[in-house]
Amino acid sequence: MIFAYYMHDLSPYVIKFTDKIAIHWYGLAYVLGFYLTYRVMYFLAKRGLSEIKPEAVADFITMVSLFGLVLGGRLGYMLLYNFDDFIHAPWTFFLLNQGGMAAHGGIAGTTLFCGWYAWKHKISWAGIGDSIVCGAPLGIFLGRIANFINGELFGRVTTSPLAMKFPTELLHEDFVKQGGSEALREEVWQNGLQHSPEIIAYFKKHSDRLPPLEDILHPRHPSQLYEALGEGLLLSAVLIFLRLRFPRLRQGIITGLFFILYAIVRISLEFVRQPDSGSSTIMGLTKGQFFSTFMFIVGGVFIAYGMIWGKSPPGLPVAAPAPEKA
Repeated sequence: MIFAYYMHDLSPYVIKFTDKIAIHWYGLAYVLGFYLTYRVMYFLAKRGLSEIKPEAVADFITMVSLFGLVLGGRLGYMLLYNFDDFIHAPWTFFLLNQGGMAAHGGIAGTTLFCGWYAWKHKISWAGIGDSIVCGAPLGIFLGRIANFINGELFGRVTTSPLAMKFPTELLHEDFVKQGGSEALREEVWQNGLQHSPEIIAYFKKHSDRLPPLEDILHPRHPSQLYEALGEGLLLSAVLIFLRLRFPRLRQGIITGLFFILYAIVRISLEFVRQPDSGSSTIMGLTKGQFFSTFMFIVGGVFIAYGMIWGKSPPGLPVAAPAPEKA
């Protein structure tokens, strides 16, 4: 049976004004992610389930987004996935328009910023974490959707009926390792083709000498969508449910569960995600899997802290004592 796989042809631009000025889906995903995290934290704060007061949530989200998530995500990418360029050309850290963000770096940066914010305002670090982890996965969800639109971070080769073909595979070094033409890959790079619509248009324009694009691409898992659902929607839904279902759960436990559940989902989905170009394994694990293993330790520490020293959210009304029996 011959199965026709979907050919990815989505543009990374919401609106493109000029070659250098445009609104990208990836940037829009960040903005919407910040907003949804704000709405979730505000929702919890209004119900007394947050260490941060409702009127302070907006300022907190603004600061943690910039100094925690964005800077942490960028630094994490440079240190974990692009260390050589960072050492030899450290100014590339500031070239945010060229892309390059790491989820682990963003999580680490956010965690550290929350610690600083808690110290400055003399409130519970774990309590802040219990609120932000309920909404932050929604930002991860939108980020993964933007990855899919950009045609980046696609999955491994598969025969699954869910598979898709990504023209951006031609930019990946594994295209050649899996039997693709090095000359064809070089031609794509030399012509500055970065996105699916550009590559598709180029092949159509030169169809007289280039092979059909459908014939040279491999069907791959749309792992970005798997991660959007697992690391994003599912994780947020579980944590919000626990926060509302068990309002007196001690501070730190929800945060610890986020780290552990994220690690489980990320490690599992790395088996169907194509490693980044130039990525090497560490102890037989992909870099994403290896770095995620440390999240089990962090999560365990938060849970242990919550069970031993944690308190219930401070905004909850004190339970009335049971009436005495006559």
